[in-house]
Amino acid sequence: MKKRAAIRRIFQGLLITLATVTTCHADNPIIQTKYSADPAPLVYKDTVYLYTSHDEDDAQGFKMFNWMLYTTTDMVNWTDHGIIGGVKNPKSFKWCDGVNAWAPQCIERKGKFYLYCPFPYKGKMSIGVLVADSPYGPFTDPLDKPLVYGNNGTSDYDPTVFIDKDGQGYLYWGGNGPCYYAKLNEDMISISGDIKVASIDFKGTPPEAAYTEGPWLWRKDDHYYLAWASRCCPEGIGYAMSDSPTGPWKCKGTIMDPHPKSSGNHPGIMEYKGNSYVFGFNYEVLFSRQTKHVERRSICVEKMTYSADGSIVKVPWWSKE
Repeated sequence: MKKRAAIRRIFQGLLITLATVTTCHADNPIIQTKYSADPAPLVYKDTVYLYTSHDEDDAQGFKMFNWMLYTTTDMVNWTDHGIIGGVKNPKSFKWCDGVNAWAPQCIERKGKFYLYCPFPYKGKMSIGVLVADSPYGPFTDPLDKPLVYGNNGTSDYDPTVFIDKDGQGYLYWGGNGPCYYAKLNEDMISISGDIKVASIDFKGTPPEAAYTEGPWLWRKDDHYYLAWASRCCPEGIGYAMSDSPTGPWKCKGTIMDPHPKSSGNHPGIMEYKGNSYVFGFNYEVLFSRQTKHVERRSICVEKMTYSADGSIVKVPWWSKE
C-alpha cells in the first residue's frame, strides 16, 4: 500500500461531461488530473472499473481520505467518476478511528459488489468490507465492524480478493510482515476457518523480489499467481506461482524490476479483451511540478505476457506510450 515510484508525463486535456465526471487519456501515467495510487482493476460486462486510493494535493506522507473510481472500455480513454467512499464518507466505515483510506479492491459476486478496504481501528490496522448493488456504488457497511482485526496490528492492510472457478472466495493481505490469507464464506463478508500465513519459497530468487506488501491474487489457465510490491525501497513487482489458490507458492522473480527513480509500487493485474495488463504507479506528475519527493503518486499500466510454462515475461519500467 505504501508505495513510491518514478517520472513521466501524461495527457493534458480534460473534458467535463456530467457533474464531476471527467475523461482522461491513457498515456502513462493514465491519470494526471489528480493524484492516484493502489490500482485495483475489476472487469465487469465489457468495462474496466479501476478503483484507486487518492493522495491529497498537499500530501507529504500518506494523506489519503477517499477512494476513487475510473472506467474505460478501450484502455485509452478513462472516465473519472469521483469519490466512491472514504474516511469522510458517512456511508463508509463509521467505526474507523483513523484518517487514511488505503489500498482497496472490489469484486463482483451474484450481482453484488464487495469493496475490501484497510482502516485504522483502535490503534491497529484492520480490513473492512463495503457492499453495493452497482460497481459505482453507493457502498455501505453491512457489518458495522472490521472483517479482519487483531490478527497482526501493523500488517493487516492491502487486501486482495479472488473467487475461484468452484465459487470459493479467498482474501489475501499483509504489509511489512507476512502475507496472510483466509477463505471467505459465500456471503463474502465473513471468514471461513482460520487465518493462515502464505508459504512462499524464495530460494534461488534475487533479494529484490522479496515480499513487502500490496498482494494481488489471480488465476490464468491452470496456474495461480500472487504478485506483490517487492523489497523496499525502491519497490518493484515480485510474483509467485502455485497449483493451488492457497499455495505453497514458488517465487519466480519480478514482473517489473525496481527503478532508481522509484520508491514504491502496488500491482493490480487483469485480463481484458484478449490482453493481460499490470497496473502500478510512479511519481511522474509530482516530478513534473517539483523535485522534492513526497507521497503524491500516479497510476500507470502496461501490457503483460506469459511464457509457455506460465511464467510472466518481465515488463519494462512504465513507458510513456
